[in-house]
Amino acid sequence: MCGLTGIFDTRGQREINSSVLKRMTDAIRHRGPDGEGIHIAPGIGLGHRRLSIIDIAGGAQPMLNASRSVALVYNGEIYNFPDLKKELEQLGYQFLTHCDTEVILHGWEEWGEACVEKFRGMFAFALWDARKDALFLARDRLGKKPLYYTTLPNGWMLFGSELKALKQHPDFPNQLDPQAIEDFFAFGYIPDPRSIYAGVQKLLPGHTLTIRRGDQARLKCYWDLKLNQSTLSDPDEAAYEMTERLTEATRLRLISDVPLGAFLSGGVDSSGIVALMSGLSSEPVNTFSISFGVKAFDESEYAQHIADRYHTNHISKEVDPDEFSLIDKLTEVYDEPFGDASALPTYRVCALARERVTVCLSGDGGDELFAGYRRYLWHQKEAQLRALVPGALRRPLFHLAGRLYPKLDWAPRMFRAKNTFQELAMDEDMAFFHSVSITSDAVRQKLFTQRLKSDLQGYHASEIITQHMGAADTDDPLMRAQYADMKTWLPGDILTKVDRASMANSLEVRAPLLDHRLAEWSAALDPQLKLHGAVGKYVLKRALEPFVPDDILYRPKQGFSMPLATWFRGPLRQKIHASVNGPVLAQTGFFEPQALEELVRDHESGARDHSSILWLLLMFDSFLRAESGQASEKIPA
Repeated sequence: MCGLTGIFDTRGQREINSSVLKRMTDAIRHRGPDGEGIHIAPGIGLGHRRLSIIDIAGGAQPMLNASRSVALVYNGEIYNFPDLKKELEQLGYQFLTHCDTEVILHGWEEWGEACVEKFRGMFAFALWDARKDALFLARDRLGKKPLYYTTLPNGWMLFGSELKALKQHPDFPNQLDPQAIEDFFAFGYIPDPRSIYAGVQKLLPGHTLTIRRGDQARLKCYWDLKLNQSTLSDPDEAAYEMTERLTEATRLRLISDVPLGAFLSGGVDSSGIVALMSGLSSEPVNTFSISFGVKAFDESEYAQHIADRYHTNHISKEVDPDEFSLIDKLTEVYDEPFGDASALPTYRVCALARERVTVCLSGDGGDELFAGYRRYLWHQKEAQLRALVPGALRRPLFHLAGRLYPKLDWAPRMFRAKNTFQELAMDEDMAFFHSVSITSDAVRQKLFTQRLKSDLQGYHASEIITQHMGAADTDDPLMRAQYADMKTWLPGDILTKVDRASMANSLEVRAPLLDHRLAEWSAALDPQLKLHGAVGKYVLKRALEPFVPDDILYRPKQGFSMPLATWFRGPLRQKIHASVNGPVLAQTGFFEPQALEELVRDHESGARDHSSILWLLLMFDSFLRAESGQASEKIPA
C-alpha cells in the first residue's frame, strides 16, 4: 500500500521541476513511510511513497524494466500475482523481486492496456512507456484505491493518490466547482468523477486513461457489473457457494510479510470475515474495535462475543461518545469536504489497529453487494406500490398526501409517511435520489444564494443517480438501486472514508467482500436471495450461520453512527454558531445568512432535526478555513 504522484508534459518534453515533484511526493508521506523514490525523464516525472507489505527488501518504486523504457508507480495489492508471475515466467520474463509491482510492469509489456483485466485486487497505478510516448493510468474495478488528475492550461498534467499531492504544484487550479458543492450538500460526499475543484477529476473505478503527447486522452471502461441475468435461485446452493467464494477471497487477502489483523465491529460482515480468518490462520487473529459507552451507538458486546468464540487477540478502545476533537483533522485527511461523521470512529479504529499491525481486513461491501441497507427494502416496497397506481393518478395523489402529512424527522421510518408519499409521487430514480439525499431540494434551494444557483446552470445532483440507474442493464428496482450505490455511495463515501482514514495512519485495509469475482457472482443472484422478505443480505447470513450466532446475524442493523443531533444542541452548539455566523461561510457567497441561522435555530429548539446538514456545513466551513489558512474556532472543553 503506497502513494503515487506525477507530472506529465502533454505537449512536449519540457524539463520536470524536481523540487515541485519532491514536494508533491512528500505531501503523501503518510501513505508510505517506509520508502520514497522519484523518476524523471524528458517530459515525465513520477513520485512514490512506499508502505512495505510484500517483499519488504525488494519492490522499491518507481520500478523500471530492464531497458528503462517503462517506469511504474503503484498503490495497492494484486492478490493473484503469484499465478500471474508464473504465467509471465513461462512467457520468458525474468523477475528480480518477489512483489506484485513487477507483475504489473511485465504484464504491461506482455498484454498492454489489457493487463488490468488480469489483475485481481485493489490498485491505482501510473505507468510511463517511452517507446509508445504514452502515460497509462488505471484504477481498480470497484474504486478501492484513489487516483486524481488534472490537465492545466499550460499543458502540464498532474496526478496523484490524494489531492494534497496535486495542490503542491504552483499552478494547481483551486477554483471550487459549483456542481461539486451541490453534490456535497445533496449526498454528503462528492461522487466520482468530480472533485471539489473545477477541472480536477477522479479516475472512475474500472477505468483506464491513456494519454499520448499531442493526442486526445482516451478514457476506457474495462469492467462493469452485468445485472441482466439471474442464474442462481436455490438458497442452499447459493449459501454453499457463498461460503466457498468468500473463504477464497479472504484467504487471498491473508498474504502479507507484515503483521495482519481485522476490524471487528460486531456486525454481520466483520464478524463473518473474522470467523473465516480464524479458520484459515494457525495463529489467533488480531482484532480491533471501538466502543462508545452509550448503548445506542455501541456494538462492542457483540464484537466481544465473536472475539471470545474465536479466541482472537482482541483490543477494544472506548471513545467518548462526544468525541469530536478530530473535526478539523478530517479536513486534512480528506482534502475536500467529506460529510460522513463515521469518519471519526473509522480514523480512531485505524489508529488503534496500526499500533499492532500494518494490514487489516474489513467487512466493507456486504451491504452494497447483498442488499443490507434498509433503504433497499423501502425502495422495493415503494416500487411495488408505484406499479399498482397509474402515473397520471399516482403523482397528484401522493404529491398532495406528501404536502399535507406532517414532517416527523424524529420518528422511525415507518411513521415518516411524508417521505414515503413524496417518493411514491416520483419516478423510481428520483425516489431513490430522495431516499439517499442528506438534504432535501427545498432545504438546498433555501440555503443556496441566487449566485450559486445561477452558477449551477440548471444542474441538479439527481442527474448522477438518473445516469447510473439508466445505465444498469436490468429493470429490477432492487438491482438498479444497488448498481447506483456501487457507482456512487461505495467509491465516493465508504471506500474514500476507509482509504483516507487508514492511510493517514499508514495502515492497509483489505475488503474480501469486495473481491470483483464475488461481486460478479452476486450480480447473478436472484434478487430474493439478497433481500428475502424484510431480511437483507439473506444469502450471506445463510452462509454465515455455522460461524456467527443468530443474535448477530439477524438483529436490527446498527451501523457506525454518531450522536450528531445531541452534539449540536450541546457541546458543538458554540462551534456551529461560530461557523454560520462567522466570516468564512458568509464570504463565499454560496449561502443565505438567514437560512443558515434558521437551520441552527430550528434544530436547537427541537422543532426539526437538521443535524445532518449542520454537520455538512461544519465540514464545509472547516474545509474553507483550511483553504484560506484561517485557524478554526477552538471546541470548548
